[in-house]
Amino acid sequence: MRLLLLEDDAILGEGLRDYLRSEGHVVDWFMSLRDLQAVAGEPYDAWLLDWQLPDGSGLDWLARQRQAGLRTQAFLLTARDRLADRVHGLDSGADDYLVKPFDPAELAARLRVLQRRGSDPTQALRCVGGITLDLPARCATLAGRRVELTAREWALVESLALRAGRIVAKADLERLLLGADADVQSNALEVHVSSVRRKLGRELIETVRGLGYRMPGPT
Repeated sequence: MRLLLLEDDAILGEGLRDYLRSEGHVVDWFMSLRDLQAVAGEPYDAWLLDWQLPDGSGLDWLARQRQAGLRTQAFLLTARDRLADRVHGLDSGADDYLVKPFDPAELAARLRVLQRRGSDPTQALRCVGGITLDLPARCATLAGRRVELTAREWALVESLALRAGRIVAKADLERLLLGADADVQSNALEVHVSSVRRKLGRELIETVRGLGYRMPGPT
């Protein structure tokens, strides 16, 4: 998943970013509302929002996104633990509410629940030749044998599988895999594509020259 993390506490923000990246997510971390201008309009699977920030309210920002018609899943991360605060946060557009301090493992578990809820059970397994991708379980098998993928390799496979049959532009994949701070001069994407092909076979990822990459549609 590509996640937007809005947290002004440097220690907490860095810890959450690193933990979620270790779980295979791509995380863009910002410390103020002003910083979000750099990624306005960027697609995210979920927003992780602190309530009180140096230059305003994360909850007010969320309310504005909802008024604009954006339905991205939002998790409110806050030290406010009163019932009235939780009710207000959820009524203002948050889909989930975590009270600080919390264990990052709990947030990661709730993100997995979000992924399961959003997945179509009929499309949970994607088969390409002898390769089976179990998206909810984040597992790839080749000829019945589980293949170990790194977090970034799985993020690549998942990103293409969720868009199977469609060409995904290189720039879009770089943002999905590497985040908003991706170095456009880097060959990191090509390195990950090559590694996945080596482990799972070249037929899984097709290069569409000049346009991007594509994974065959599910069978």
